[in-house]
Amino acid sequence: MNVVDAAYARAAESGFELSVEEPVGRLLATLAAALPPGARVLELGTGVGVGTAWLVSGLLPRTDVSLVSVEIDPDTAALAAAAAWPAFVQLRVGDALEFLSQAAAEGGFDLIFADAAGGKAKGLEHTLARLNPRGTLVVDDMRPVDDWPEDFKVRQDAVRRALFADPALVSVELDHGSGVIVATRRA
Repeated sequence: MNVVDAAYARAAESGFELSVEEPVGRLLATLAAALPPGARVLELGTGVGVGTAWLVSGLLPRTDVSLVSVEIDPDTAALAAAAAWPAFVQLRVGDALEFLSQAAAEGGFDLIFADAAGGKAKGLEHTLARLNPRGTLVVDDMRPVDDWPEDFKVRQDAVRRALFADPALVSVELDHGSGVIVATRRA
């Protein structure tokens, strides 16, 4: 079983229902495959590791990259940590915004997948500050759904407006999977 199939099986077995949809996962793998040598990848919101698995699938068989994934829930993080990951993957348990403030000393990232409230709906500016020039940010769950709570709709719309209004970014919204915005920082 490959890393992606194993991650989806882990999600199903644990009843975790917030995993990355396949079309978004394929986009993540494609973007990861195009990264330059020595690239750094950040995922905010590991869940049980489905997004991580998609990123890894695009990066393998390389070993010159690093991928850090941050999950706030220790129980969910433990499920992801039980998987066999390549040596370039670091899973961390903690708050995304705290990680982003600490990561400032470590430098920026070439690809960021913001799949958690922290770093997307809250503190997006901190995520953008960690995005390298020519780096790409991916946010999903951007297509409005009728049963979203009103406050969630408002937060997602604020993310959309911020990404399209930022003059340092070139952004596109894709009707892909759960709805995706891809933003690249200008050089």
